[in-house]
Amino acid sequence: MFFVALMSFSLATAQVKVEQFSSKKLNETRDIQLYIPEGYSEEKVYPIIVVLDAHYLFESVVANTRFYSYWDEMPESIVVGINQYKTEDREKDVAYDDDNGLPKDKGNQFFEFIGMELIPFVEKNYNTANFKMIIGHDLTANFANYYLLKEAPLFDAYINLSPSFAPKMEERIAKRLEEFEKKKFYYLATAEEDTKKSATKIRAFNATLKNLKNENIFYYYDDFTEANHNSLAVQAIPRAMSQIFSMYRPISVKEYKEKILNLTTSPYLYLNDKYETIKNLFGFEKRVTVNDFMAIYSAVRRDEKNTEDLKLLAKLGKKEYPDTALFHFFMGEYYEKTEAPKKALRMYQNGFSMNPIDFITKDLMLDKADKLKQDFGW
Repeated sequence: MFFVALMSFSLATAQVKVEQFSSKKLNETRDIQLYIPEGYSEEKVYPIIVVLDAHYLFESVVANTRFYSYWDEMPESIVVGINQYKTEDREKDVAYDDDNGLPKDKGNQFFEFIGMELIPFVEKNYNTANFKMIIGHDLTANFANYYLLKEAPLFDAYINLSPSFAPKMEERIAKRLEEFEKKKFYYLATAEEDTKKSATKIRAFNATLKNLKNENIFYYYDDFTEANHNSLAVQAIPRAMSQIFSMYRPISVKEYKEKILNLTTSPYLYLNDKYETIKNLFGFEKRVTVNDFMAIYSAVRRDEKNTEDLKLLAKLGKKEYPDTALFHFFMGEYYEKTEAPKKALRMYQNGFSMNPIDFITKDLMLDKADKLKQDFGW
């Protein structure tokens, strides 16, 4: 019921376009669904999510994209879906040779259509990030893996919903995943009531992939207990997105307790590494969230001798939120800890004229300044 309500809300307000895309590679016109985030800006860049079987998967992908990006747990993204209504047409799109398991006939043309026409079209007309994801179900999930086999893969993340693997595909994927020197995300899902043939092969494949030793591969697997071959999609899509974008989301209570409080290095360094990783993984810089500033500040405060991190947080606050009192508050505390009370007082007084942010209000800055005056008799 939650996902039905979520999708209904999304479709009511989403900017979804349906376009007739004339393809020279396919020598035909295809129905393309295109979702552009409501807050689309020429000053930002957006990852691309390609959805195969869009005639029944597109709405779920868009709904989850909007939901997670609303809570800042993934970046706003452009979703482009390829409708594949008729069974016979769909099978031609993803056709492969029964002997070698590689695309043939229209399967080759469809492969080139996505890589040489559809993606360039989106990149030409919108500001896109380097990060790209592809999602498919059974036969189209298998097809998505062909891009993984290229020397320079088109996609960075692959969501496989109960894939129906072509001959030799599992061996090819496992070998390829061991070779990557750049970060890739690979998600695989089956279910208790999945088709017996698919489930058996997928579980055996998972047993192989669990032993991957390549640190550049982020591998995720789900075997849903209350789903079948079709219904697993509505559970797997949010699970996959949540895991793939786990690094992107703000610092949680669990992350704070399990990781940050047990650090043997600087909390500020942890924050810096987190956002450098986001930049490297997704191809764009994310503004440091206020939540993350406060989480790291809380950790820094636990160590009275850690003054350098306060100074670094202040400088970062000035860069990320220049119109707020963030810089003045952190620098004020830094000067208090380094026994420079007059400088601390000036910081708090100057911060009073800045915009409040989180718990750092004008009243707080005034109270901090008044307390210093009382303590030193000024």
